[in-house]
Order: sequence, then C-alpha cells, then structure tokens
Amino acid sequence: MRTGPTNINLKSLIGELKKKAYAEDIPLFARIADDLEKSTRQRREVNLSKISRYAKKGELVVVPGKVLASGELSQSVTIAAWKFSQQAMDKITKANAKAITFNDLLKNGVKETAVRIIG
Repeated sequence: MRTGPTNINLKSLIGELKKKAYAEDIPLFARIADDLEKSTRQRREVNLSKISRYAKKGELVVVPGKVLASGELSQSVTIAAWKFSQQAMDKITKANAKAITFNDLLKNGVKETAVRIIG
C-alpha cells in the first residue's frame, strides 16, 4: 500500500504544483508532482556528471529528487530540484550555473520548450 510522502513541506509543495498545473494548464508541474509523490526509495538521485552529459547550455534542468555532487558540471544551466547536497551546491556555484527550488520555479514560471527532466 502506497502512503506517499510524510514530509509536511513536500506535501504542501506537491499540492501547490498540482494546483498550478491544473489552474494554468502546465503539464510539467503535474509531472513533477507525480514524481515527487513516489516513495523515498523510488525518488531520483542524479549526479552532476549526468546533468553535464545530457543538458545543453542555458537549459532548465528539472530533477524530481536530489542532486548529488559526483562529477563536474561543464555548462551554465539552471537546475531545479527538491534537494541539493552541499557539495553539489558548491560545484554548481563554481560552474556559474544556478540552483533553484521548485518553489522558485512556481513563482517565476517556466517555458516548457526549454526544460529537460533528468533522472
């Protein structure tokens, strides 16, 4: 039986993502909410090396899970994720890339054509 996340902040974020997805017809937010509703074991963990391998310069990379620090980031991209390890944050800053939370993504909006989901 699937119970979903127990973290209060994550539950409210999922609710906000779903609300905005259906109110403004943004399927990306519904997809992120569905991925975040999975159990902790099924939630994604993505290393910077994978982001560097698949992302293009200037893209918005969405990781519905946690970003880890293994590897180097070679492009200047914006990464939106649920969590970041401290080492990953340091490497992202050093690579002149930008790390944002999903709350920031909700506030600022997004053009879906410039988005890549990795994980």
